[in-house]
Amino acid sequence: MNKNQPRLSIGLPVYNGEKFIKETIDSLLSQTFEDFELIISDNASTDNTEEICRAYVDQDKRISYYRNEKNLGCAINFNRVFELSSGEYFKWAAYDDLYAPDFIMKCVEVLDQDSSFILCHSYAYFIDEYGEFIRNYDVHLKTDSLKRHERFHELLHKHLCYQIFGVIRTSALKMVPPLGGYGHTDGIFLLRLGLLGRFYEIPEYLFFARKHPQQSMSMFVDDYLLFANKDQKYSLSMMPDYYAYSVWFDSSNEGKIMLPHWRIFWEHLLSMWQSSLSLYEYIYCFRSMYQQLRGNEYFLLQDLLRVLQTLWQRWRKVLIES
Repeated sequence: MNKNQPRLSIGLPVYNGEKFIKETIDSLLSQTFEDFELIISDNASTDNTEEICRAYVDQDKRISYYRNEKNLGCAINFNRVFELSSGEYFKWAAYDDLYAPDFIMKCVEVLDQDSSFILCHSYAYFIDEYGEFIRNYDVHLKTDSLKRHERFHELLHKHLCYQIFGVIRTSALKMVPPLGGYGHTDGIFLLRLGLLGRFYEIPEYLFFARKHPQQSMSMFVDDYLLFANKDQKYSLSMMPDYYAYSVWFDSSNEGKIMLPHWRIFWEHLLSMWQSSLSLYEYIYCFRSMYQQLRGNEYFLLQDLLRVLQTLWQRWRKVLIES
């Protein structure tokens, strides 16, 4: 390893984050673990984000700032900060979240001590726009299982994908496809990492996820969805809008005909196929998928009906204009 190469790279993608990004950067710079680089990729912000970030670059040589000419969507910007990284470990950071000072140190210690863990994160709780405590996030998955199919089963459950903001081995990240431009891509990404190795959850509240009205795309669905028993089914009112998520993750999806729920189903199958599972593991994973899908077939049908409606509207428009 190059002596100038940091052990950890932190990637911070941002769009119009002037209200909170200073707090987030200060939280990262206050970490007791200091051997890191902070890579900021600005998705063509129209507020004062650029000025704030460039001021930090002048203050700390560990920080670098990049700016996209146009908003490319969340997924591309997330992928970009990883592509620019050089550390042995990598961590994504949202522009509005905060961390306890020893969050990174404790995560790195876990990964240093046990090579079977490829990702380390901690308990989390929600804070409001003023940084005040709202409630604990009490969804805990058994992703430390030694069995791949059990980790797959756990990551199919309802959760907010906060593990993605943990510390991750760069070598593992290079073995899975990057975040895609479709709804629930963060969940699929974690699922694929889970098929590679174990996650460790530090039983301390070291990560503080902010909930606020300014979020570009609310990552908070109905409270019942967040804290319900894992075995309960989705209802229509609880289901995220994966059409909107697809555009948020990739702005080029705007106006396209999409089958977001079919895409998620396909990506789950692809994840299994690419992981070289044993026959027993395949059967177990298919069983887990069937359990999740059963009773929610409506969403697959909804995709098809929406496509037919869109095609019908476009055909009528052509007839009227001709």
